[in-house]
Amino acid sequence: MQKIAYHIETKEKTRKPNAFKRFARQWDLQLMVLPALFFILVFSYIPMYGVLMAFQDYNLFKGFTGSPWVELKHFEMFFAAPEFWTVMRNTLVISLLKLLVGFPAPILLALMLNEVRSRVFKRTVQTISYLPHFLSWVIVSGFVMSMLSTENGSVNMLLQQLNLIKDPINFLSLPEYFWTILVTTGVWKEIGFSSIVYLAAIAGIDPNMHEAASIDGAGKLRQMFSITLPSILPVIIVFLILAIGNLLSAGFEDILLLGANPVLRDVGDVLDTYVYRIGIQNNRYSYATAAGLFKSLIGVFLLVGANYAARKSGNSLW
Repeated sequence: MQKIAYHIETKEKTRKPNAFKRFARQWDLQLMVLPALFFILVFSYIPMYGVLMAFQDYNLFKGFTGSPWVELKHFEMFFAAPEFWTVMRNTLVISLLKLLVGFPAPILLALMLNEVRSRVFKRTVQTISYLPHFLSWVIVSGFVMSMLSTENGSVNMLLQQLNLIKDPINFLSLPEYFWTILVTTGVWKEIGFSSIVYLAAIAGIDPNMHEAASIDGAGKLRQMFSITLPSILPVIIVFLILAIGNLLSAGFEDILLLGANPVLRDVGDVLDTYVYRIGIQNNRYSYATAAGLFKSLIGVFLLVGANYAARKSGNSLW
């Protein structure tokens, strides 16, 4: 009985305080979070009221209360549209290419930079690699167009100097090059900034583990696969879950700017640009909202499914 009483007493002492007590103890930290919560509420949750347009023949002058309800009419129109499968194909292909190429690229960069011993060289590479992140897609697209230009474009000039081509190639007018240009540009723009998180995770690894492995005869490659990658695996899984959840978000600004040529619409028209073109330019608000809501629902299912699969490894968002 004494052991049971002691166990109960110890359990009562170690029991976590309730949410109100924890909030009271951390009131200063909670106040710092309030502006972010307010921002999310105003710009993310309140606008969700506009989802009602997907189930209405929305009229800008009648508003939500005066517009007639049409149930799933716009969803049926979207699924039956002749460009539906083209848009879905482009969205999935571009998203998968960005995931397969763009996701592991910053991990590889972080692993390589971690092995660099010269601090000056390491910082120089980091600075050069993450600076493009701070450039807008307008500047980046202009830079890419200038490089690929048929008139004094550096890429065409280089290929001609190497005798690989005779006449300049208009890369941004040929559909077969568009996906490669889009994915390559996206990786170049974001690889440095995305690698910062992985470098921070690598910096948190206990150096004694590498020293012990080195004493046991493990080389750099063996240490990378046996220590570094398993140690940062939780961070990789979290970012992979988020990337899968955004699988249907193939991009908007980059595709809109680099794929502005109507010739590229068959390979560059994705859900985001389709919603913009149909909803904003053609004033079909209800139809565009239905297409956007379809994308969001698929994204939620992908996010939940990826999180469920990752939970088996012991690393998940929730």
